[in-house]
Amino acid sequence: MENIQSMVIPRKIVRMVLWFSKLVSCLAIHASILTLASTDVADVVDLGYAKYAGNFTSPHSVAYLGLPYAEPPIGDRRFRAPLPLNTTRLRLQTGGRIVDATSYPDFCVQGTTGGGDAGGAGSEDCLKVNVYTPRGAKKGDKLPVLVYIHGGGYVFGNPQNWPFEHWINQSPHVVIVSVYYRLDSFGFLSHPTFASDPSLGDLNAGFLDQTEALRWVQKHISAFGGDPERVTINGESAGGSSIELHLVVPNNDGLFHGAIAQSVYRTPVPTPDQQEPLFSHYANEAGCGSGSLAAQVACLRNASISALARAQDSAFNGLYNAFHPVLDGKIISELPTVSILNGRFRQVPLLVGATSNETLSSGTISSALKSFFPALSDNDLAEFAQEYPLSAFSSSDEQLRAATGESELRCAREIMAGAFSKVTNAFAYRYNQANPTSSSPAVDHAAENWMMFRGTNTGPNGSTTFTPMTPTQEAFAEELIAYWLSFVRSFNPNTFKLLRSPIWPSYHANSPARIVLQEGSASSSGSHVEAEPQAELARCAFVVSKVKAEQN
Repeated sequence: MENIQSMVIPRKIVRMVLWFSKLVSCLAIHASILTLASTDVADVVDLGYAKYAGNFTSPHSVAYLGLPYAEPPIGDRRFRAPLPLNTTRLRLQTGGRIVDATSYPDFCVQGTTGGGDAGGAGSEDCLKVNVYTPRGAKKGDKLPVLVYIHGGGYVFGNPQNWPFEHWINQSPHVVIVSVYYRLDSFGFLSHPTFASDPSLGDLNAGFLDQTEALRWVQKHISAFGGDPERVTINGESAGGSSIELHLVVPNNDGLFHGAIAQSVYRTPVPTPDQQEPLFSHYANEAGCGSGSLAAQVACLRNASISALARAQDSAFNGLYNAFHPVLDGKIISELPTVSILNGRFRQVPLLVGATSNETLSSGTISSALKSFFPALSDNDLAEFAQEYPLSAFSSSDEQLRAATGESELRCAREIMAGAFSKVTNAFAYRYNQANPTSSSPAVDHAAENWMMFRGTNTGPNGSTTFTPMTPTQEAFAEELIAYWLSFVRSFNPNTFKLLRSPIWPSYHANSPARIVLQEGSASSSGSHVEAEPQAELARCAFVVSKVKAEQN
């Protein structure tokens, strides 16, 4: 089997495979078509090219699940930029009948979570969105819109694991869209030659998926009652990193008007040249490492998902040995931190923050930093040791967490809030409630996801575990959701906050203050305001000085 996969398949067979793939796609659409009599008209949306029946969740929300926003990136579209949705094709296929959109779609092909699991579950035909609306919302309502881009290191993640029905049921005044985008090698395969020969592949295809989803929102969200002129983009971890990138890349004017960036994943954004060894390893592992570059890409394009899944999992080892955005010289032409520090960003209202103790590393400070940021020199690492002495922290664990976590995640709060506050409204937070299912008392990465999304804990291959919440936890979740949706509705977290919640101060570089989001009781808030510690500000200034070596 491995030998067969490594061969370039004849064109006749490729054409037959593509024809069969399209046939299966058509059959899937026809199998999901409903008759009008079988669904409530109140839960049907007409997009002009197709009508979709949504899933009602009492008392207020309707979820339209798995709506395509681009053409399927299959066959010769693998590793290429998304094509806009062919609405004529869908109009002909549906014939005016209603399509069932009440079940979650296949998620995008997953990579390993890094915990010893193997990826590979999912589908390439995954460029879909889930749209959550208040029941009865209609064109002309002009409800503000939240577009959510999930995390997972650009390697894994399934929007089904971060549901939004309870957000709408709590506040039926917004429309929410969650985006599926290609992950791992399927979304971020790179080679230097791609920049000059796009027939081979497109750099940052997974990021371009997100942009195409935002374009679809602009064209069609009004049919759901949404206002395309009041769109806030939101994401956590790699989703937060995506938000940062959308804020600095060119040619996306008008696609959004506010931003929420949670625990921004400050991964290196390397050059395609630096990723070339990763491409070679991946091609070899997939049985496609011989011949010209064109032959290797053709082989990869014809390889099975299982062969590519094994290859991308094998390559997952360190930050250059992972598939994620690169400096392509076209869409992403500058390190995002450099763009932000120089004022080259979308001047939209911003809400940004991190958890108290998060880090993505273990080991010694030097080994962890070198693994995460391969371009750091020995001199850089010596300076980190001086900047983060054990005497400045309560324990060696907290020393390691700060020395790594501030560069990897936390300092995005100071960098982004400081720059944005000079030209627009900015709000910063420190999330300070540990995930109650964790064995650690630390407030780790993604702890707020557990609280905001019904006790979710992401597992391998698109899975999650939802844990029941106590009344106190549910009260805290309502407080968080109210702050977030208040920002979506007014670009200010205070306008529609809960009465029991404290005022969230805007951020100012000369007197930086942030809210500490913390659980209280079922009837009172535990959140409070604090000044940013001067020691933390100084350390983040040091982190900024290492931006070229950290490449973020």
